[in-house]
Amino acid sequence: VLRGYNDHVQRMVDHQKSVIASLQKQIDGVDKVKQGVVPLMYKMIETLETFITLDVPMNIDSRKERVENLRTIMGDSNVTTSEQFRLVLEAYEIEANYGTTFEPYQGELDLGDRTITADFVNMGRIALVAQSLDMKNSWVWNNESRSWEALGDEYLKPIKEAIAMARKQLPMDLTKLPVFAAGAK
Repeated sequence: VLRGYNDHVQRMVDHQKSVIASLQKQIDGVDKVKQGVVPLMYKMIETLETFITLDVPMNIDSRKERVENLRTIMGDSNVTTSEQFRLVLEAYEIEANYGTTFEPYQGELDLGDRTITADFVNMGRIALVAQSLDMKNSWVWNNESRSWEALGDEYLKPIKEAIAMARKQLPMDLTKLPVFAAGAK
């Protein structure tokens, strides 16, 4: 009876030793994973910065600031690699969500010869429009020319309504906004 019990305990000890060996092998491999993940994160941050530069400039200052914060965090020895990776992935998720947002904000509109404060609304990456605070002028962002294009008076009311809808001051409804079709010249 005692021999049977001892054999049972020995099998448990052998199993525990094999589990410990497996865990130690995994722990030893963590450094190799870090060696691959850290350069990947730097490449992801660089790619994110390039994407933001080429994308529609909605909320551009906060997006560029997010990239700079990531660069700072990557150099901070108090932030673990896993936390750094989580923050990089979170930045990618935020960028992906810009494609589906209908968001109003107020900011500076650079028209080349002058800068004015304007109301903006972006409908995902489909349209980014701006309207002067006096509601007498409207513009649409042309990502191909990387510039703002003035719109005719027929867009003043629809853009005013789009801004109000995005602010939840009007119920959602169809509205007329300028959109650049893919491949259109």
